[in-house]
Amino acid sequence: MNDDQRATFLPMTRRETLGLGTFLTASAFLPMPSWAQQNTTLGTSPTRWEPGTTTRIATRVNGVPVNINIDTRASLLDMLRERLELVGAKKGCDHGQCGACTVHVDGRRVVSCLTLAAKVDGHEVTTVEGLSDGEILHPMQQAFIDHDALQCGYCTPGQIMAGIACVNEGNAMSPELIREYMSGNICRCGAYVGIVRAIEDAAREMGES
Repeated sequence: MNDDQRATFLPMTRRETLGLGTFLTASAFLPMPSWAQQNTTLGTSPTRWEPGTTTRIATRVNGVPVNINIDTRASLLDMLRERLELVGAKKGCDHGQCGACTVHVDGRRVVSCLTLAAKVDGHEVTTVEGLSDGEILHPMQQAFIDHDALQCGYCTPGQIMAGIACVNEGNAMSPELIREYMSGNICRCGAYVGIVRAIEDAAREMGES
């Protein structure tokens, strides 16, 4: 290392270190500039430093046509909960590992926290709110009640949506298959015995086994 390189790595004095720390701490409390405060909410116009980050999509959610401007980075889960106020799908891990946010897109189950909202343009989305026919519950919803397949209930909407998909996929033919194909949905309360029984019961009612 020559003298120039050695000079680059000279340590800061204590006074310089304290001065830098004071500056950084103070800067954290400075107000955000007005240009940075604009258009930061989901689905509004693009921000100044990220042009073109919104798009308009046309989809159907629970049979209802939806035309909406969204941030291209928004997840389907955030669109459902924050924009459409459909809060049945729950925000659990935000990493696609717990299944609490499971919904159906064109009849297939997806974890909505890892699905871009822009990807459902032109597709059909079904959430737990769209299962019942008025006051008549879907057979899977009723089976979860009959078999007490829930405790705190936080994961239940995702469990129900995954359970319906499990039946429709032909994977509810045995408790072993149900456990395998429901393994992506975590119940932290441990109501798995009731969940398996509920899916078996609903499968018979749905005419799939």
